[in-house]
Amino acid sequence: MSTQNETFYQPDHFILIGIPGLEVAEFWISIPMCLMYILTILGNSAMLLLILPQETFHKPMYLFLSMLSIIDLVASATTTPKILSIFWFDDKEIDFNACLVQLFLIHALTMMESTVLLAMAFDRYVAICYPLRYTSILPNSMIAKIGVVAIIRGSIFMAPAPFLIRRLSYCRNNVISHTYCEHMAVVKIACTSTTINQVYGLTVALLVIAVDTTCITVSYSAIVRAVIRLSSMEARHKALGTCAPHICVILISYVPALFSFFAHRFGHNIPLHIHIIFANLYILIPPMCNPIIYGARTKEIRKRIIVIFHKS
Repeated sequence: MSTQNETFYQPDHFILIGIPGLEVAEFWISIPMCLMYILTILGNSAMLLLILPQETFHKPMYLFLSMLSIIDLVASATTTPKILSIFWFDDKEIDFNACLVQLFLIHALTMMESTVLLAMAFDRYVAICYPLRYTSILPNSMIAKIGVVAIIRGSIFMAPAPFLIRRLSYCRNNVISHTYCEHMAVVKIACTSTTINQVYGLTVALLVIAVDTTCITVSYSAIVRAVIRLSSMEARHKALGTCAPHICVILISYVPALFSFFAHRFGHNIPLHIHIIFANLYILIPPMCNPIIYGARTKEIRKRIIVIFHKS
């Protein structure tokens, strides 16, 4: 009887232990993390305040940047305050339902961001390969529809996750070796079969990451071919210059995420603290860097910032 009770146990809360093996360094790790969070809030809020009130910025590229900023602000608020409270106040407990909400939001928002990055790659493809048809192919109504598709896509793909986790049992083990409720970190501590959860996670990742990165690669291959055909060297530099910020954002968004994804499934020899640090980087660095990269590389945004500073 006791074995049966043990088997069907589901905790009312989890314990997030932070970064195993680096407990002594967690306070010092929290300092750059806090600075990154502050820069994320300031940078993305500034992007929204620059773009949304100005009608001249109501163009596809800038509207996509606004979507990225909103996603980054929500994603950062979902995880970073809790991580800092673990490091600063030893506040390691998280309610079971709150953990599921955090898990859902982290991954759904990541998928929404991936959809927006894919749309931005298509935007650059149309702008460079079909400049005369740009406004007819991508009117603002189409941008709004893409935003809705991003929300629906991320939500639908992640909707099964909380329900699949609810069917698991944890055999009195509620300690998660992580700083936040990452899907596989929660699944791994279950004591019943997790095959369905693992197959689901792998399928969703392939449907989102593999499809999006393939489509982005195809878009940029077409852009490179179009740029090579341009007769003027100046025109080539200008065309590639408009793509450079987007390529940087794609790299800093996908590389840490792919490392975290593959480390969970195949990186059994990777030390746990390295894996957790990378998992934290992929929720900290892209939201912080996106506004910095686009602010520094986008001429119109730079001009607008200069005008604001001159007025003040």
